[in-house]
Amino acid sequence: MVQEKTKSEPWLRGTMANVPVIVRAVLHALELACEDLERWCLPLTDEQINARPCGIAPVSFHLRHIPRSIDRLLTYAEGRQLSKEQLSALKAELQRDATAGELWRELSAGLKNAAVRIRKLTPEMFDEQRTVGRQQLPTTVGGLLVHIAEHTQRHVGQAITTAKIVGSSDF
Repeated sequence: MVQEKTKSEPWLRGTMANVPVIVRAVLHALELACEDLERWCLPLTDEQINARPCGIAPVSFHLRHIPRSIDRLLTYAEGRQLSKEQLSALKAELQRDATAGELWRELSAGLKNAAVRIRKLTPEMFDEQRTVGRQQLPTTVGGLLVHIAEHTQRHVGQAITTAKIVGSSDF
């Protein structure tokens, strides 16, 4: 749920004190992402959410990409490779045919699922080696967790910027 402007960001609310600090930071980043997306993108119509001003990615792309990319990154963190379904979903992220309701349901379900999976990653696992993608690029479980937070926030910023453009009266 969207927080009032006077309330602090998730990481300053004193929540999840029993969760390891890195895991907690990632969970707080995802919570903030959801709040920011709801604040700026929830009011958009289906047409606005799928619009591509100046050819940039639509808000619909970001609302799909965030949960799907988190799913992929967590798959790597769990020591597995991507499934055919995940690769197929990746290719469909730029489609502009979804309704806002469908996108919000996918985002919400994806973030809830991610939180469950993230909580299973313990500090003892953070230095475990992992590989990413077809090129099997090296990283660690901890590196993947940090990237989940930073990558998510990057796309939230892009979604908000696009939402401001398509939601303005000048568009």
